[in-house]
Amino acid sequence: MSTPTSASTKPAVDLGEDNGPLLARIFKLQSVWILCVLIGICLIFSVAAGSKFFAWSNLATITQNVSIWAVLGVGMTFVIITSGIDLSIGSVLVFSSVVSAKVMEAIGGDGVGVALAGVLAAVVSGVAWGLLNGVLISRAKIPPLIVTLGTLSIALGLAQIITGGLDIRAVPDSLTDTIGYGRFLGIPMLTLIALIILIIGGIVLHKTRFGRYTYAIGSNEEAARRVGVKVSRHLIKVYGMTGMLAGFAGLLSLAQYSTTTIAGQSLTNLNVIAAVVIGGTSIFGGEGSIFGTVVGLFIPAVLLSGFTILGVTPYWQTVAVGTVLIAAVYVDQSRRAAATRGAKASRRTTKAAASPPAKTPTAA
Repeated sequence: MSTPTSASTKPAVDLGEDNGPLLARIFKLQSVWILCVLIGICLIFSVAAGSKFFAWSNLATITQNVSIWAVLGVGMTFVIITSGIDLSIGSVLVFSSVVSAKVMEAIGGDGVGVALAGVLAAVVSGVAWGLLNGVLISRAKIPPLIVTLGTLSIALGLAQIITGGLDIRAVPDSLTDTIGYGRFLGIPMLTLIALIILIIGGIVLHKTRFGRYTYAIGSNEEAARRVGVKVSRHLIKVYGMTGMLAGFAGLLSLAQYSTTTIAGQSLTNLNVIAAVVIGGTSIFGGEGSIFGTVVGLFIPAVLLSGFTILGVTPYWQTVAVGTVLIAAVYVDQSRRAAATRGAKASRRTTKAAASPPAKTPTAA
């Protein structure tokens, strides 16, 4: 009598990998279809606005506007793949920028050392908020929506208490001149920094064990736990990383605008979440990519730029982004429902094929 192997008793866990034909895999990706939408939008604006849209200055402005959201988007992609959410990133950005500005103001001067102290203060502040979110979600078992909604209010409130509700404008020139307005080979430094973070985030998500565990938890948390993934510890790391990136984004915002933006980040969290979901990261977890996030981030930026050039009120941008977001989630739900129906049909077919044929009565 044969006994089942241990491998057969392990629950299946989706690690974000697909071994089907390359072309089929590519066209199944929502991010590829969203990329086609983005290309279509660019072509429409290039025809309507002429050479102004594809002018180097306009393209540089678009990428610079996307840069801070891109840094936030890397962390948000990891969080949403785990089937979580982080509403606090905008407030953590504000809090970190306030702490950074206060530290640099207290040190005084305008040297590189002062700027480095500001960078460290911003990153440490962001990590602290991220770890707090992770511990409350993974250890205290409070839903991510509630935890991050609470820390959103707390972080923003503390930033307002520290500053008295007034923005801090004492930002060293060494920070604004190098990161905020600096260029390398004609490319804004903000864009280069964001590109580096995107590349690192893509490698970590798609090529490392950390990324595979992230997909596994979002696909089936209980199954991931049974095959040895330390789910609570991993979630703390994911939210800690997201907080770190939000803190660093606060420093980038400080460098770009030469001031804290206490009242200017109220919709940052929703904009980043929308971009990540539009780019193909499933709000239900277990699926997503950094490439898709980048595509999703460029859609609102391109719409805003094109509307501005054409003299159309930019308020239509939010209408268009909201429409695309709803459509993206609908497509994701429909695709998942179709996959579930297909899996059930396949199991029924396999079960029917494996069952022995019914015996027919023989004549006496």
